[in-house]
Amino acid sequence: MHGPDLVSWLLAALTAASGGYCLSRLRRAPCAAVAAPAVPGAVPGARRGAAPGRLHAHEADLAEGLMGFGMATMAVAGTAVPGEVWAWVYGPPAVLLVLAAARWPDRRAHRLHHAVGALAMTYTALAMSAAGGHAAHHPAPGSPALTGALLAYFGGYALWSGSRLLSGSGGTAAVASAGLPRACRLSMGIGMFAMLLTM
Repeated sequence: MHGPDLVSWLLAALTAASGGYCLSRLRRAPCAAVAAPAVPGAVPGARRGAAPGRLHAHEADLAEGLMGFGMATMAVAGTAVPGEVWAWVYGPPAVLLVLAAARWPDRRAHRLHHAVGALAMTYTALAMSAAGGHAAHHPAPGSPALTGALLAYFGGYALWSGSRLLSGSGGTAAVASAGLPRACRLSMGIGMFAMLLTM
């Protein structure tokens, strides 16, 4: 990522902290937060229903943790990591998320949002890699239309997420359970917007 070094390091610190928080939630979140659909003859609490519950409870945290640490690394390392590496890191999860969104309607919007984020990370990395050694002096040669569409998406997402965060109410427990995750999503939306803005 090209731009002032201070901005890159601040972006890296913000997204790494957000990613670390999301991954730390994996230990605290219940393993069966969302119950699996009832199956005739199944024993309540059987192992069959635990795996879908665990997937639903931790899927977003895993995706957001991967996104946060990826943005932090990209902001600091720039083109030191080849774009193809990022494509292999983010491409398969994006495909899996799209397939899961098509197969299961619950949490479809969340899965599609994370898929867009993973594809945006891949696109940004490949564009920066294509710029080569001139990335520090010239914009990355991405598609202006695609860059503009992603900027509009993440800018809109940041505004929407920020408005939800500001409109939230409740005590300390409510802030911890809903406010911090929303703040992390907001920071990563802003981070993705900032990375795209430098292209």
